[in-house]
Amino acid sequence: MLPIEFVVIGKPISHQTKDRKRLQTWKQKVREAAEACWATNPPLGGSLSVVITHYYDVVLGEESGVPDSDNIVKPVRDALNGVMYVDDYQITDFISRRRNLNASFRVKGMSTALAEGFCKGEEFLHIRIEAAPDPSDLN
Repeated sequence: MLPIEFVVIGKPISHQTKDRKRLQTWKQKVREAAEACWATNPPLGGSLSVVITHYYDVVLGEESGVPDSDNIVKPVRDALNGVMYVDDYQITDFISRRRNLNASFRVKGMSTALAEGFCKGEEFLHIRIEAAPDPSDLN
């Protein structure tokens, strides 16, 4: 069952945008991508770890127009409420990354979901959800 991985194709919308309609459309797109991979399963219970990687497409060295990671994760986390998990309070471990699609990558053991994102040739988010590590095992 876990981990669960999926991609959302397209440029993410910041929660700070003034265009609320665009934001709601983006959140719906994220929700539909989650529903497509999670289908008829109920939301996950327990503590979760979530990794969101934004693969963006700009000329190397010209990343100033790329939204900050912290501004794009809130709409994604909100969109996954009630689909992937009951509420985002369950996320005890969270990583947000940004990667330029025009950079070089060394990928070992690429997942089908990540391969799907790269094959589209467009900007995308890769989302991975798994059980959170046991806090007693952490240093």
